[in-house]
Amino acid sequence: QVQLVESGGGLVQPGGSLRLSCAASGSIFGFLAMGWYRQVPGKQREWVTTITSGGSTTYADSVKGRFTISRDSAKNTVYLQMSSLEPEDTAVYYCNARLRDRIWKSNDYWGQGTQVTVSS
Repeated sequence: QVQLVESGGGLVQPGGSLRLSCAASGSIFGFLAMGWYRQVPGKQREWVTTITSGGSTTYADSVKGRFTISRDSAKNTVYLQMSSLEPEDTAVYYCNARLRDRIWKSNDYWGQGTQVTVSS
């Protein structure tokens, strides 16, 4: 019923910036939280940041001060503004959403992932 579509990934030089987008569509009746995770091949998926329905944000220590998550409620879209990028930020970035359906059940959804490569 719900689909998350990520975009904005690509190749960027160290120290550069990039903005990721995640648009949610489908049978959405309530917003609880959305966030971003990242994964390197052969390693565990790592939590990056989360924004809640109240607008509070939290970040992993590795990205604190460099990444900013935001939300556009009217568009059902979240953004991840990444600055001062380093090679260690190279990964596939996944959007995650916790949403309520028409019977008020909470469900978790994942996007397909978008590649971010930080290299000169």
